[in-house]
Amino acid sequence: MLEGRVVIVTGGGRGIGRSHCLELAAHGATVVVNDLGVGLAGDSSGDDPAAEVVAAIRDGGGTASANGSSVSDWSGVASLMAETVATYGKIDAIVNNAGILRDATITSMTEDAFDAVINVHLKGTFTMTKHACDYWRSEQKAGRPVVGRIVNTTSGTGLAGNVGQVAYGAAKAAIANMTQTTAMEAGRYGVTANCISPVAATRMTAAVGMAAVEPDAGWNPLDPANSSPVVAWLCSEQSGWLTGRVLRIDGSAVMPVDSWSVRGGYRSRSGEMLEAGEIDQGLRKAFGLAPLGLAGLQPQTGHLR
Repeated sequence: MLEGRVVIVTGGGRGIGRSHCLELAAHGATVVVNDLGVGLAGDSSGDDPAAEVVAAIRDGGGTASANGSSVSDWSGVASLMAETVATYGKIDAIVNNAGILRDATITSMTEDAFDAVINVHLKGTFTMTKHACDYWRSEQKAGRPVVGRIVNTTSGTGLAGNVGQVAYGAAKAAIANMTQTTAMEAGRYGVTANCISPVAATRMTAAVGMAAVEPDAGWNPLDPANSSPVVAWLCSEQSGWLTGRVLRIDGSAVMPVDSWSVRGGYRSRSGEMLEAGEIDQGLRKAFGLAPLGLAGLQPQTGHLR
Protein backbone atom coordinates (compact mmCIF):
# COMPACT_ATOMS: atom_id res chain seq x y z
CA MET A 1 0.00 0.00 0.00
CA LEU A 2 2.81 2.44 0.85
CA GLU A 3 5.69 1.12 -1.24
CA GLY A 4 7.93 4.00 -2.27
CA ARG A 5 6.23 6.58 -0.01
CA VAL A 6 8.18 8.58 2.57
CA VAL A 7 6.42 9.37 5.86
CA ILE A 8 7.52 11.46 8.86
CA VAL A 9 5.99 10.46 12.21
CA THR A 10 6.38 12.79 15.18
CA GLY A 11 6.43 11.27 18.65
CA GLY A 12 7.24 8.03 16.87
CA GLY A 13 9.39 6.44 19.59
CA ARG A 14 6.74 5.19 21.98
CA GLY A 15 3.09 4.21 22.33
CA ILE A 16 0.77 5.06 19.47
CA GLY A 17 3.55 6.73 17.48
CA ARG A 18 5.73 3.64 17.66
CA SER A 19 2.83 1.50 16.46
CA HIS A 20 2.26 3.90 13.56
CA CYS A 21 5.90 3.67 12.49
CA LEU A 22 5.93 -0.13 12.53
CA GLU A 23 2.64 -0.37 10.64
CA LEU A 24 3.74 2.14 8.00
CA ALA A 25 7.00 0.26 7.48
CA ALA A 26 5.14 -3.04 7.23
CA HIS A 27 3.25 -1.62 4.25
CA GLY A 28 6.46 -0.53 2.52
CA ALA A 29 6.86 3.08 3.64
CA THR A 30 10.20 4.68 4.35
CA VAL A 31 9.73 6.11 7.86
CA VAL A 32 11.43 9.06 9.53
CA VAL A 33 10.95 8.55 13.27
CA ASN A 34 10.91 11.91 15.02
CA ASP A 35 11.16 11.74 18.83
CA LEU A 36 13.03 13.69 21.50
CA GLY A 37 12.90 10.80 23.95
CA VAL A 38 11.40 13.02 26.65
CA GLY A 39 9.21 12.00 29.57
CA LEU A 40 5.45 12.39 29.71
CA ALA A 41 5.71 16.00 30.89
CA GLY A 42 8.32 16.89 28.28
CA ASP A 43 11.34 16.59 30.58
CA SER A 44 14.55 14.92 29.42
CA SER A 45 14.61 11.16 30.02
CA GLY A 46 17.98 10.23 28.54
CA ASP A 47 16.31 7.55 26.41
CA ASP A 48 16.52 7.19 22.62
CA PRO A 49 13.28 5.43 21.65
CA ALA A 50 13.48 6.67 18.05
CA ALA A 51 16.70 4.71 17.51
CA GLU A 52 15.02 1.59 18.91
CA VAL A 53 12.11 1.91 16.50
CA VAL A 54 14.46 2.50 13.58
CA ALA A 55 16.40 -0.64 14.54
CA ALA A 56 13.18 -2.67 14.69
CA ILE A 57 12.14 -1.46 11.23
CA ARG A 58 15.54 -2.17 9.73
CA ASP A 59 15.64 -5.62 11.35
CA GLY A 60 12.39 -6.32 9.53
CA GLY A 61 13.90 -5.32 6.20
CA GLY A 62 12.45 -1.80 6.10
CA THR A 63 13.99 1.64 5.65
CA ALA A 64 13.94 4.17 8.47
CA SER A 65 15.95 6.92 10.12
CA ALA A 66 15.70 8.85 13.37
CA ASN A 67 15.36 12.56 13.98
CA GLY A 68 15.53 14.43 17.28
CA SER A 69 14.15 17.87 16.36
CA SER A 70 11.49 19.44 18.54
CA VAL A 71 8.23 19.83 16.63
CA SER A 72 7.81 23.29 18.16
CA ASP A 73 11.20 24.44 16.84
CA TRP A 74 10.46 26.35 13.62
CA SER A 75 13.94 26.10 12.15
CA GLY A 76 14.40 22.55 13.46
CA VAL A 77 11.33 21.35 11.60
CA ALA A 78 12.47 23.17 8.46
CA SER A 79 15.74 21.27 8.74
CA LEU A 80 13.87 18.00 9.29
CA MET A 81 11.96 18.53 6.04
CA ALA A 82 15.10 19.50 4.12
CA GLU A 83 17.09 16.55 5.45
CA THR A 84 14.27 14.12 4.60
CA VAL A 85 14.12 15.38 1.01
CA ALA A 86 17.92 15.33 0.73
CA THR A 87 18.07 11.74 2.01
CA TYR A 88 15.03 10.16 0.39
CA GLY A 89 14.19 12.54 -2.46
CA LYS A 90 10.72 13.55 -1.29
CA ILE A 91 8.10 13.67 1.46
CA ASP A 92 4.72 12.02 0.88
CA ALA A 93 3.04 12.20 4.28
CA ILE A 94 3.37 13.50 7.82
CA VAL A 95 1.78 12.04 10.94
CA ASN A 96 1.50 14.57 13.77
CA ASN A 97 1.48 12.52 16.94
CA ALA A 98 3.92 14.20 19.35
CA GLY A 99 2.51 15.38 22.66
CA ILE A 100 3.05 15.91 26.37
CA LEU A 101 0.80 16.18 29.42
CA ARG A 102 0.82 18.66 32.28
CA ASP A 103 -2.61 18.14 33.75
CA ALA A 104 -4.09 20.55 36.26
CA THR A 105 -7.43 22.15 36.96
CA ILE A 106 -7.85 25.71 35.75
CA THR A 107 -7.20 27.19 39.19
CA SER A 108 -4.00 25.14 39.55
CA MET A 109 -2.69 25.55 36.00
CA THR A 110 0.46 27.63 35.62
CA GLU A 111 1.35 29.76 32.63
CA ASP A 112 4.47 27.69 31.93
CA ALA A 113 2.54 24.40 32.01
CA PHE A 114 -0.20 25.72 29.75
CA ASP A 115 2.30 27.15 27.26
CA ALA A 116 4.34 23.92 27.21
CA VAL A 117 1.33 21.77 26.29
CA ILE A 118 0.08 24.19 23.64
CA ASN A 119 3.61 24.52 22.26
CA VAL A 120 4.06 20.81 21.60
CA HIS A 121 0.54 19.77 20.58
CA LEU A 122 -0.83 22.79 18.75
CA LYS A 123 2.21 24.74 17.60
CA GLY A 124 4.03 21.49 16.84
CA THR A 125 1.21 20.28 14.61
CA PHE A 126 1.07 23.63 12.84
CA THR A 127 4.84 23.87 12.41
CA MET A 128 5.02 20.44 10.78
CA THR A 129 1.96 21.23 8.64
CA LYS A 130 3.32 24.62 7.58
CA HIS A 131 6.70 23.33 6.41
CA ALA A 132 5.24 20.25 4.72
CA CYS A 133 2.68 22.35 2.84
CA ASP A 134 5.41 24.77 1.77
CA TYR A 135 7.31 21.82 0.32
CA TRP A 136 4.27 20.36 -1.46
CA ARG A 137 3.28 23.76 -2.86
CA SER A 138 6.76 24.22 -4.32
CA GLU A 139 6.59 20.75 -5.86
CA GLN A 140 3.20 21.42 -7.38
CA LYS A 141 4.32 24.77 -8.79
CA ALA A 142 7.37 23.07 -10.29
CA GLY A 143 5.04 20.76 -12.19
CA ARG A 144 5.82 17.64 -10.15
CA PRO A 145 2.82 15.54 -9.09
CA VAL A 146 1.91 15.71 -5.39
CA VAL A 147 -0.05 13.10 -3.43
CA GLY A 148 0.49 14.60 0.01
CA ARG A 149 -1.12 13.33 3.18
CA ILE A 150 -1.41 14.94 6.62
CA VAL A 151 -2.64 12.87 9.57
CA ASN A 152 -3.23 14.77 12.80
CA THR A 153 -4.16 13.48 16.25
CA THR A 154 -6.97 14.69 18.49
CA SER A 155 -8.56 12.96 21.48
CA GLY A 156 -11.81 12.42 23.32
CA THR A 157 -10.80 15.28 25.60
CA GLY A 158 -10.45 17.54 22.58
CA LEU A 159 -13.89 16.54 21.34
CA ALA A 160 -15.79 16.66 24.65
CA GLY A 161 -13.56 18.11 27.39
CA ASN A 162 -12.25 16.55 30.60
CA VAL A 163 -11.63 17.79 34.13
CA GLY A 164 -7.98 18.68 34.70
CA GLN A 165 -7.04 18.80 31.03
CA VAL A 166 -7.80 22.36 29.99
CA ALA A 167 -4.53 22.85 28.07
CA TYR A 168 -4.47 19.40 26.49
CA GLY A 169 -8.15 19.54 25.55
CA ALA A 170 -7.90 23.04 24.11
CA ALA A 171 -4.92 22.02 21.99
CA LYS A 172 -6.62 18.87 20.74
CA ALA A 173 -9.83 20.70 19.87
CA ALA A 174 -7.82 23.28 17.96
CA ILE A 175 -6.00 20.53 16.07
CA ALA A 176 -9.34 19.15 14.84
CA ASN A 177 -10.26 22.60 13.54
CA MET A 178 -6.79 23.09 12.05
CA THR A 179 -7.30 19.85 10.14
CA GLN A 180 -10.44 21.23 8.51
CA THR A 181 -8.76 24.49 7.54
CA THR A 182 -5.69 22.68 6.21
CA ALA A 183 -7.91 20.46 4.08
CA MET A 184 -9.59 23.53 2.58
CA GLU A 185 -6.31 25.28 1.80
CA ALA A 186 -3.99 22.43 0.83
CA GLY A 187 -6.30 20.57 -1.52
CA ARG A 188 -5.15 22.79 -4.39
CA TYR A 189 -1.66 21.33 -3.98
CA GLY A 190 -2.79 17.70 -4.07
CA VAL A 191 -2.80 17.33 -0.27
CA THR A 192 -5.40 15.85 2.07
CA ALA A 193 -5.61 16.43 5.82
CA ASN A 194 -7.46 14.20 8.26
CA CYS A 195 -7.41 13.64 12.00
CA ILE A 196 -7.66 10.51 14.14
CA SER A 197 -9.06 10.26 17.66
CA PRO A 198 -7.80 6.93 19.03
CA VAL A 199 -9.09 5.19 22.14
CA ALA A 200 -5.98 3.53 23.57
CA ALA A 201 -4.06 2.77 26.74
CA THR A 202 -0.78 4.71 26.59
CA ARG A 203 1.60 6.60 28.88
CA MET A 204 -0.82 9.50 28.77
CA THR A 205 -3.89 7.50 29.72
CA ALA A 206 -1.94 5.66 32.42
CA ALA A 207 -1.62 9.04 34.12
CA VAL A 208 -5.40 9.13 34.53
CA GLY A 209 -5.77 5.53 35.69
CA MET A 210 -6.18 3.50 32.46
CA ALA A 211 -4.04 0.37 32.73
CA ALA A 212 -1.43 -0.20 30.06
CA VAL A 213 -1.85 -2.99 27.54
CA GLU A 214 0.34 -5.98 28.29
CA PRO A 215 2.52 -7.01 25.33
CA ASP A 216 1.83 -10.34 23.64
CA ALA A 217 -1.46 -10.76 25.53
CA GLY A 218 -3.57 -11.12 22.39
CA TRP A 219 -5.82 -8.54 20.78
CA ASN A 220 -6.94 -5.80 23.13
CA PRO A 221 -9.49 -3.08 22.31
CA LEU A 222 -7.21 -0.55 24.05
CA ASP A 223 -4.03 -1.52 22.21
CA PRO A 224 -2.30 1.61 20.82
CA ALA A 225 -1.73 -0.29 17.59
CA ASN A 226 -5.46 -0.41 16.77
CA SER A 227 -5.42 3.02 15.13
CA SER A 228 -2.28 2.40 13.09
CA PRO A 229 -3.93 0.58 10.14
CA VAL A 230 -6.17 3.63 9.70
CA VAL A 231 -3.09 5.87 9.71
CA ALA A 232 -1.43 3.65 7.11
CA TRP A 233 -4.49 3.94 4.87
CA LEU A 234 -4.70 7.71 5.39
CA CYS A 235 -1.06 8.01 4.27
CA SER A 236 -1.72 6.03 1.11
CA GLU A 237 -2.85 7.17 -2.31
CA GLN A 238 -6.10 5.22 -1.80
CA SER A 239 -7.40 7.73 0.77
CA GLY A 240 -7.39 10.72 -1.57
CA TRP A 241 -11.19 10.96 -1.58
CA LEU A 242 -11.34 11.79 2.14
CA THR A 243 -10.18 15.09 3.61
CA GLY A 244 -11.03 17.43 6.46
CA ARG A 245 -12.49 14.71 8.65
CA VAL A 246 -12.00 13.37 12.18
CA LEU A 247 -12.10 9.59 12.62
CA ARG A 248 -12.73 8.09 16.06
CA ILE A 249 -11.02 4.69 16.40
CA ASP A 250 -12.29 2.51 19.23
CA GLY A 251 -11.13 -1.10 19.29
CA SER A 252 -12.16 -2.66 16.00
CA ALA A 253 -14.38 0.25 14.91
CA VAL A 254 -13.60 3.43 12.99
CA MET A 255 -16.30 6.11 13.08
CA PRO A 256 -16.60 9.54 11.44
CA VAL A 257 -17.02 12.41 13.91
CA ASP A 258 -19.32 15.27 12.94
CA SER A 259 -18.38 18.89 13.49
CA TRP A 260 -20.13 21.05 16.06
CA SER A 261 -23.80 21.18 15.17
CA VAL A 262 -26.88 23.14 16.18
CA ARG A 263 -29.21 20.48 17.50
CA GLY A 264 -32.21 22.55 18.42
CA GLY A 265 -33.18 26.00 19.60
CA TYR A 266 -35.93 28.52 19.21
CA ARG A 267 -36.89 31.69 17.38
CA SER A 268 -37.92 34.82 19.19
CA ARG A 269 -41.61 35.42 19.82
CA SER A 270 -41.55 38.40 17.48
CA GLY A 271 -39.56 36.65 14.77
CA GLU A 272 -37.07 39.52 14.99
CA MET A 273 -34.34 40.32 17.54
CA LEU A 274 -34.21 38.06 20.58
CA GLU A 275 -35.27 39.55 23.91
CA ALA A 276 -33.29 38.81 27.07
CA GLY A 277 -36.49 38.13 29.01
CA GLU A 278 -37.42 35.14 26.83
CA ILE A 279 -33.99 33.47 26.72
CA ASP A 280 -34.32 31.42 29.91
CA GLN A 281 -37.70 29.95 28.99
CA GLY A 282 -36.71 29.35 25.37
CA LEU A 283 -33.43 27.58 26.13
CA ARG A 284 -35.04 25.47 28.85
CA LYS A 285 -37.38 24.17 26.17
CA ALA A 286 -34.50 23.67 23.73
CA PHE A 287 -32.65 21.58 26.32
CA GLY A 288 -35.78 19.63 27.23
CA LEU A 289 -36.09 21.23 30.68
CA ALA A 290 -39.23 23.32 30.27
CA PRO A 291 -42.84 22.27 29.65
CA LEU A 292 -43.75 21.87 26.00
CA GLY A 293 -46.12 24.23 24.27
CA LEU A 294 -44.60 27.56 25.25
CA ALA A 295 -46.45 30.12 23.20
CA GLY A 296 -44.54 31.67 20.36
CA LEU A 297 -41.36 29.55 20.69
CA GLN A 298 -40.64 27.74 17.46
CA PRO A 299 -38.08 24.89 17.17
CA GLN A 300 -35.05 25.82 15.12
CA THR A 301 -32.41 23.37 13.92
CA GLY A 302 -29.34 23.61 11.77
CA HIS A 303 -25.72 22.54 11.31
CA LEU A 304 -22.53 24.49 11.74
CA ARG A 305 -20.42 24.34 8.60
